[in-house]
Amino acid sequence: MAVQTRAAILWEVGADWSVEDIELDDPKAGEVKVKLAASGLCHSDEHLVTGDMVLDPEIAAMLGISQLPIIGGHEGAGEVVEVGPGVTTLKEGDHVVLSFIPSCGRCPSCARGQQHLCDLGAVLLAGRQISDFTARHHSKDGKDLGTMCCTGTFSPFTVVNEASCIKIDDWIPLDRAALVGCGVTTGWGAATYAAGVRSGDSVVVIGLGGIGMNAVQGAAMAGARFVVGVDPVEWKRDAATSTFGATHAAASIEEAMALVSEITWGAQADKVILTTGVATGDLIGPMMGMVTKGGRGVVTAVAPISQEDVKLNLFDLAMQRKELVGCIFGNANPRRDIPRLLRLYNDGRLKLDELVTTTYDLDGVNQGYQDMRDGKNIRGVIDYS
Repeated sequence: MAVQTRAAILWEVGADWSVEDIELDDPKAGEVKVKLAASGLCHSDEHLVTGDMVLDPEIAAMLGISQLPIIGGHEGAGEVVEVGPGVTTLKEGDHVVLSFIPSCGRCPSCARGQQHLCDLGAVLLAGRQISDFTARHHSKDGKDLGTMCCTGTFSPFTVVNEASCIKIDDWIPLDRAALVGCGVTTGWGAATYAAGVRSGDSVVVIGLGGIGMNAVQGAAMAGARFVVGVDPVEWKRDAATSTFGATHAAASIEEAMALVSEITWGAQADKVILTTGVATGDLIGPMMGMVTKGGRGVVTAVAPISQEDVKLNLFDLAMQRKELVGCIFGNANPRRDIPRLLRLYNDGRLKLDELVTTTYDLDGVNQGYQDMRDGKNIRGVIDYS
């Protein structure tokens, strides 16, 4: 049955998140209702606030999309409390992580083992239900609300498509499982899949937030010889080296260049991963300058949707046979990798507890994002308990 609940809504670019009452419809065919335990405060939702991830209104109108208003949040986990018609893989009581990219298992990308490129991802920015492109979330005055990445985890209850749910073992703490719905999988996969870090590699990770710290973890677990974490915030550099597996740290790209040249005897890094809060074109040249011949640079950070200009020496790119590659969701397969990462956590090998810097209630969402901007959090988490 339909429920009254609350949600953090972004009504316009540049505004604060507005926490208010909403009405949530019952799930329709292929959908489930989830009672969430927690939601991560990922930087991608900040890209909505700044407009980096909001389509030009004219383009949105041509596509028939109305992104705003939107319920934020795309990194969550909880319990299925209602199942719509035709759902075959989930039942009430199942514990799930919401994958911010759905995976149908049948499209060409899923079939070749690239679930992060599932065709259903084409509707992520539209913010409507995958099944029929309508809304299940409504404001108190009846206005349809979008949901970030078709999940909308800035609410204790949400309705999502079955394709967005990854069933997990019920003994995994849901407030920790939430983190693998985006940040952990993205960072870990950026190192292990997109960068292809191998034993003995030298790796640089630029930006030590919720994505970058997990890229450090992934590189260390893959057996890298050197892992250099780069961030202007001192306590994050200390955490990277003391807790998450970095061997060295630098406060800036310029400082990292000198450090990497020294520790590799001038050979430079095999892999450099960009995980800054915002990707800008002027970062690509310096990043690729740290890549050795035949090495690889990975852009995992989200750039503004209109970003087109990139500073890059094409002669160096070709003559040194360097690779510059993109990365979304760590180039992972969520149905395989989310349970696998949680088993690594259960075995004590993947650090999730240490990622959570501060916990907030839903009313603290704006403070959580201010703390992120101020460099106070690796990952802030909304706890609905």
